[in-house]
Amino acid sequence: MNIYIVIPAHNEDQYIGKTLQSLVEQSQRPKKIVVVNDNSNDNTQSIVEEFTGKHNWISILNIKSFDAHLPGSKIINAFNKGLDTLDDNYDMICKFDADLIFPNNYLEQITNHFKANPKLGMTSGFCYIQKNDQWVLENLTRKDHIRGALKAYRKECFNQIGQLKSSMGWDTVDELLAKYHGWEILTDETLYVKHLKPTGQSYNRASKHLQGEAMYKMRYGFWITLISALKLAYRKGSFRLFRDYMFGYFISNSKGTEFLVSKEEGEFIRSFRWKGIKKKFRK
Repeated sequence: MNIYIVIPAHNEDQYIGKTLQSLVEQSQRPKKIVVVNDNSNDNTQSIVEEFTGKHNWISILNIKSFDAHLPGSKIINAFNKGLDTLDDNYDMICKFDADLIFPNNYLEQITNHFKANPKLGMTSGFCYIQKNDQWVLENLTRKDHIRGALKAYRKECFNQIGQLKSSMGWDTVDELLAKYHGWEILTDETLYVKHLKPTGQSYNRASKHLQGEAMYKMRYGFWITLISALKLAYRKGSFRLFRDYMFGYFISNSKGTEFLVSKEEGEFIRSFRWKGIKKKFRK
């Protein structure tokens, strides 16, 4: 399988070299990697250029957007600009963060998953973060969800879901749309990926309502949003986050914010979510 990788990067000079080195050392080498250097003011560009000078299948695209690190829109806008520089001769497209260290069999193993199951649309390993000199499973990791940090898509699935949405919640709506179109997803807990910068570390205060906005834009409706917001706030240990999420939902509702999915897709998503909620209550 031809593997293309797009890595959005903003001020990642502490990490990007380690990420690229782990990809260079893969047992199955990617066909192309493009790093999208988005308005960095550190040494990200020079570090990436060290790799582009040694490997002609690695390239860099320098863009200037804005400084605020709003989850969703900034990173997917950068990803899409990188995607636009690539040709169409890939079988698998990956969106990777710039702060990951992959085991050297990572791409080989996910390729094997795709080859073994023609209905597999997306797959990934698990993220681990360092705490007290030990690598532990990042608390946002779930077996039924592929983290936004390390998405790998079969080309046909990627195109059928309409590629990636430039919004908070993009890494949930892509999975829901994949399932809507009959694709399966898989997380491989044997693939340990070191996540050097925990998720959300660089988010600013302006992003606090975006989670609730995303739930509205995915057509969750009030009750699923309420349950999801409670669950997510509990997992993060903050009731204030619950208020922020719900505020974002109500503001989006009052403004008539544009949805990310169609009415039919929204009906599928709500039905799918209710089935998951009822299943957990039965346990």
